Amino acid sequence: MPIETVGSMKSILNDYSSKDWTKSAELDGAKAINFNELSIGDVEGTQAKQSFGEMLASSIAQVNGLQQEANTAMQKLASGEKKNLPEVMMAVEKADIAFRTMNQIRTKVIDAYKEVMRMQI
Repeated sequence: MPIETVGSMKSILNDYSSKDWTKSAELDGAKAINFNELSIGDVEGTQAKQSFGEMLASSIAQVNGLQQEANTAMQKLASGEKKNLPEVMMAVEKADIAFRTMNQIRTKVIDAYKEVMRMQI
């Protein structure tokens, strides 16, 4: 049953039922799926929960929150309010890693934008 083209893949999917596919995997009680009637709306979770802009804004806010927590922890350590140095260092490192990751993502987005702008129409 080799798949050579997209057309042969469609014929293979139509020729075999889901029970045939699950038989080889030893799964019992599989519900028969008609691949011709399958649509994107049948899949749960296809709706985006938030837009790209909202996701970007929330990510920036999270990084900012980590930076503020690290700053507060350093101020408390310097004033003597807090004496747990490992906890302060963890907050600083978390903020640093988040900031560096955000910076790398920004660089990749800018590079992708430049690449799109270089494309000839």
